[in-house]
Amino acid sequence: MAAAAAAAVPAERFAARTSGMKASEIRALFAVASRPEVVSLAGGMPNLAALPLDALAAEVADLVARDGQVALQYGSAQGVPALREQICEVMAEEGIRADPDDVVVTVGSQMALDLVTRIFCDPGDVVLAEGPSYVGALGSFAAYQARVVHVAMDEHGLVPDLLREALQSLAAQGITPKFLYTIPNFHNPAGVTLAVERRAEVLDICASYGVAVVEDNPYGLLGFSGRMYPALRSLDRDVVYLGSFSKTFASGVRVGWALVPPAVRDRLVLAAESAALCPPNFNQMLVSRYLAAHDWRSQIKSYTEAYRERRDAMLAALETYLPDGCSWNVPDGGFYVWLSVPEGVDTKAMLPRAVTARVAYASGTGFYADGFGSRQLRLSYCYPTPERITEGVRRLAGVLEAELDVMRTFGSPARLSPGGAGQAGLQAPSPHTP
Repeated sequence: MAAAAAAAVPAERFAARTSGMKASEIRALFAVASRPEVVSLAGGMPNLAALPLDALAAEVADLVARDGQVALQYGSAQGVPALREQICEVMAEEGIRADPDDVVVTVGSQMALDLVTRIFCDPGDVVLAEGPSYVGALGSFAAYQARVVHVAMDEHGLVPDLLREALQSLAAQGITPKFLYTIPNFHNPAGVTLAVERRAEVLDICASYGVAVVEDNPYGLLGFSGRMYPALRSLDRDVVYLGSFSKTFASGVRVGWALVPPAVRDRLVLAAESAALCPPNFNQMLVSRYLAAHDWRSQIKSYTEAYRERRDAMLAALETYLPDGCSWNVPDGGFYVWLSVPEGVDTKAMLPRAVTARVAYASGTGFYADGFGSRQLRLSYCYPTPERITEGVRRLAGVLEAELDVMRTFGSPARLSPGGAGQAGLQAPSPHTP
């Protein structure tokens, strides 16, 4: 009865902005991808096997025994002061000099991104984002009715000339984007890294058009070469920087943060207070104890070594099993490989057949706001074992071969673009190495 009543609520009762809200294609896969017989190369779950769980259990017990009256109580909307100081130490690894007063702790960096969008964007405002872009960001932009204009990448990240062209085109229409949203390091989903020599140029271009920059950097400490890339925030103190402990500690604690200019901080704190009142004290104090008592840098190194091994297993399997006409990038860190398939294959349409073959991936269309990506897909190597990765790629290759066999027999199927029947399917620029 309750479900029937909910279904009967007239659409006009809902806010207009809810019309743009929809489940992400990646989240919709979770129920299927979690089945044990399916090799999931879809989700970006960190592998927590290297965490010192016994030591963390002792920390939790001691936290409750010694500081439970504080840890289990309401706290500040801006976050625990001690943790904000430690966050500044973490960001210093990437060259960022920050004041703890400018750090706002959030329930994961997704909340920070949502709040930043809320305080900057009115319905109809334009946001620039790389193409492809993080699906969670696209969801936040859609929820606040912002319009996304994608800027293409190549194997060296966001292309400055294309960013300049996009801004010139928008300026000619009298439009100034509210901000550029960028993931410069080990991009999700494209796996590429913004070249160091491009970073200052991107900032200069945005500054010349009066466009703010929002830097989302959850993977920055997870590089495989040992090289540390300078954060955009280290080059420009006006950059809004988003960080997270989800990839470098544990995603389940849901502790992220935003480092913002003082002029933005007060509005962000007010928005955070209205959204959650305060981030959980317990989670923050646990992370703070972990950072203070454990060698978190060595822990990150352990994570990085495990992810490098998995990346290598995926690249070897792709080289061994995938048919001609496929191309992919070679990520230098992070969680993802971005794969382009032969012309005529639609990765979204192919996904049900892949799941039937007991392998899951994330279709490229979920990472664009404009219908591109039907020839691309994201493969995640962070969670499965190397053996499972190899088997998953082998299964995926079999599905691709079957698709190509059908095309060779019957010809390439006509794909429908978002614009309607009869139009050619939209194809995305694909960052990859030759």
